[in-house]
Amino acid sequence: MPTHPDMTTDTPDSPDAGATASPAAVLDAMQHQLAVYARRAEQTRLGGLGQARNSMDRAAYLLLNRLDQEGPMGVKALAAGMGIDSSTVTRQVAPLVESGLVKRTSHPEDGRAVVLELSPRGVARLEEVRSSRRNLMQLITKDWTEEERGTFCALLTRFNRAMLDLHPGNGTQGPRSGT
Repeated sequence: MPTHPDMTTDTPDSPDAGATASPAAVLDAMQHQLAVYARRAEQTRLGGLGQARNSMDRAAYLLLNRLDQEGPMGVKALAAGMGIDSSTVTRQVAPLVESGLVKRTSHPEDGRAVVLELSPRGVARLEEVRSSRRNLMQLITKDWTEEERGTFCALLTRFNRAMLDLHPGNGTQGPRSGT
């Protein structure tokens, strides 16, 4: 059966949104499209447009974004909030501190503890990358309505939360209780 090389076009076994398909066919198409998306995301790194394109890796972006949204915090809190190991955060933060995007400061209540916070340079750099990525999302979805963008974002957020619920932390546990 001739298809587009990455099979992102509709095919007889790839139901579109309006088609009546079996639940298994929809799940098969969904997992396939996610695999194609993962490959495309790695190929393009979905890093934005212009000079900021591919200028910040995913780990750095997520760490900086979390510090921006939640404010200064320690390594353990940052790791817990991101669902990764403290040693991973320590390793990922080191180059951000070295480059001046993140600064280490004393905890305001316990001077022995260290907290991480965005530096002014980190705030500016994060906004530059966000703007570039926002422009990329706008370009990719240029033919979408605002409602379609909102729906896609809501469903993707829901999907990511469900993945986290299934594999919290390092993915070695089962579903969280109460979900």
